[in-house]
Amino acid sequence: MIQRLIILLALLATAAFAAEPQIVFMIGEDEYRTWETLPDFAAKDLKTAGYRTTIVNADAADKNNFAGLVAALKDTDLLFVSVRRRTPMKEQLDAVRAHLAMGKPLVGIRTASHAFALREKDKLADPKLAAWQEFDPEVLGGRYTNHHGNGPTTTVAVAPGADTHPILKGVSAAKLSSTCSLYKVSPIEKAATPLLIGTIPGQPAEPIAWTHSYGSNRARVFYTSLGNPGDFQNPEFRRLLVNGVAWALEK
Repeated sequence: MIQRLIILLALLATAAFAAEPQIVFMIGEDEYRTWETLPDFAAKDLKTAGYRTTIVNADAADKNNFAGLVAALKDTDLLFVSVRRRTPMKEQLDAVRAHLAMGKPLVGIRTASHAFALREKDKLADPKLAAWQEFDPEVLGGRYTNHHGNGPTTTVAVAPGADTHPILKGVSAAKLSSTCSLYKVSPIEKAATPLLIGTIPGQPAEPIAWTHSYGSNRARVFYTSLGNPGDFQNPEFRRLLVNGVAWALEK
């Protein structure tokens, strides 16, 4: 009897573990320290919300190599991207494409808008590498062209009609003011749904958070151009990301 009870408890524990959504973080950028802020966010905010997480950092010796990504994406439920102008190994970028093609969700922050894009003057350093120039409009639904200068604080407001969106539940837009330089992304794709608008003095307002879908299986996508270290010190921003993850996973 005791042995059967132990087996039953083990099976229940295994089932509960399997039911926890798995999130893979793909991190490869040199500006915003997300190799530190995102693991902290995963441990303090996502683990307590019932998620399992795997961190895949770009190789320090080869910044285009995300070792372990292909295997990690085989069983993941959501891909979280913080990458800037990297051209991963072809099989690694193919794994990202396959994840999305299956209708699995993606969350991107800040430099994800130019995650796999080369500048016009640049070329692939190796035929084994791959770029995805149109990742921003195709997947994220944005049109990043550049950014305004550092300095002005970006004030944040809810986009018209987005007040009741679940990603904004419990989030105070007024408390999301940021020292992030404001990205120039307008106009975002018509199919994208703006959630938050950012403004700096003397410049046109820009969307700074929105949702989109990708492919025939309509993979859910959430993106925000916020994401510097100061943003991660703001509970409102962390709440926004937790909500974005939950929405993308349809939780």
